[in-house]
Amino acid sequence: MPDEPKTLDPAAARRSSAPEQSAPAPATGRPARWTLGLVSVGLVLAALNLRPAITSLGALLEEVTADLHMSGTVAGVLTSVPPLCFAVFGITAPRLARRFGPTAVVCAGMAAILAGLLLRPLATGTAGFLAASALALMGIAVSNILMPVIVKRYFPDRIGSMTGLYSMALALGTSLAAALTVPMTDALGGDWRLGLGVWAVLAALAVLPWLPLVKDRNAPAPTERGIPAQARAATAPAAAPAGAAPRPMYRSRTAWALACFFGLQATGAYITMGWMPQIFRDAGVPASTAGVLLAVTMVMGVPLAFVIPRLASRMRHQGPIVVALGTCGLAGYTGLLLAPAGGAWLWAVLLGVSNCAFPLALTMIGMRSRSGAGVVRLSAFAQSVGYLISIPGPLLVGVLYQHSGGWGVPIALMAGLMIPQMIVGTLAGRDRTIEDES
Repeated sequence: MPDEPKTLDPAAARRSSAPEQSAPAPATGRPARWTLGLVSVGLVLAALNLRPAITSLGALLEEVTADLHMSGTVAGVLTSVPPLCFAVFGITAPRLARRFGPTAVVCAGMAAILAGLLLRPLATGTAGFLAASALALMGIAVSNILMPVIVKRYFPDRIGSMTGLYSMALALGTSLAAALTVPMTDALGGDWRLGLGVWAVLAALAVLPWLPLVKDRNAPAPTERGIPAQARAATAPAAAPAGAAPRPMYRSRTAWALACFFGLQATGAYITMGWMPQIFRDAGVPASTAGVLLAVTMVMGVPLAFVIPRLASRMRHQGPIVVALGTCGLAGYTGLLLAPAGGAWLWAVLLGVSNCAFPLALTMIGMRSRSGAGVVRLSAFAQSVGYLISIPGPLLVGVLYQHSGGWGVPIALMAGLMIPQMIVGTLAGRDRTIEDES
C-alpha cells in the first residue's frame, strides 16, 4: 500500500479491510469479540422478525378480510399499511438513534413488534387490527433504518458480508412465515388469530440479545475498527468549515436515485407479499400451495441475499446487478399474466430473484457514504422517501383487482414498474458517494 493517503483511490480504500493493519479496538467496557458476537446474533434475530408480521398476514388475507368484513379496497389499504408505517416512523429513527443510541432503538423496535403481534389477534374490528399492525410495523420501521447503521458502526470492514448475513436472515424469516402460517393455523384448529399470534414467540426471542446493548450508545464509536489508518484518511470527507451543516439529502442526486430505487423495489415486494397468494388462489391453486409458492419466492432471498451484497461490494458499479434482477422480474410477471397456475413454481422463483433488489439497495446505502453519520442520514432519507413512493402500489392493485374483475391489469402494472426500477437503480449504482456531490 502506498505511504501517502492521497494516492489511494477512494473507492478502493472503502473496500480495503486488511486486518493486519488494523488499529487497536477502543476499549468499550466489555470484550470486543463478545460485543461483536452479541451484535451479530441480535442482527440475525432482528432480521428474522422484520417481515413475518407482513407475510403471515398475506397467507391468511382471505380469512382475515372475511372475518373482519373488509372489502377489496380496504384489503388494499391493509397491504399499504407496511410502507406507510415505514415511511412515517422510519424518518424518526436518526433522531431517536442520536438521543438513545441505535442499539437501544432497535431493542425498543423488537419490543414494539412483540406487542403488536400479541395484540393483533385480539382485535374485533378493522380499526383495532390496523392499530395493532401499525404498532408492530413501527418497530419494524425504525429497525429497518438502523440495520445499515449498526453494520457500518460495528463492522465497517465487512459491510457486504454482514449486510448479506442479516439480509439472508430477513429472507428466511419472510419465507418461513409465508410457508408455515397456513399449516400452523390448520394445526391450531383453523383459527387465523392463533396462526398470526404464534409469531410473537419469535419476536420475544429477538428482544433478548439487544438488552445488554441498550447502554452501548456511550461507548467509543467503533466505526474505525478494522480499517487501516491510511484508508481512514483517504475516505474521510473533506474538512468542512467550523459549524457548517451537512448538505441536505434532498440536494443529492445519488440520494434521490437510491430513494426511487428503494421505493420501486419495495412496491414490488409488498405487492408480492400481500397479493401473490391470492393471485394463485384465484387461478385455482390450493391455499396451502399458494402459501408455499410465496415461501419459494421469499426463500430465494436466503442464498442470494448473502451473495449479492458481497458481490456488489466488490463492484465499482452495481448497475449490471440491478438490470439482471429487473429482467427476472419482467419474466416472472409476464409468466404470471399468461399462465399463473401452469408455471407457478417458475414464476415464484423468478419473482424471488427479482425481490433480491432489497439487499442490494441496503448494500448501496452503506457504500454511498464515507461516514457512519452519512449512512444514518442517507438510510433514513432513502428508506423513508422510498416507502412513501411504495404506498400507492398495493392499494392500487387492490382497487384495480376489484374494479377490473381479474388480475390482468394489476399484473401489467407490476411488470411496467420494473422498467423505471432498472433505470434509477443503475443511476444509484454509480461509483460515487453523497460527499462527492458536496
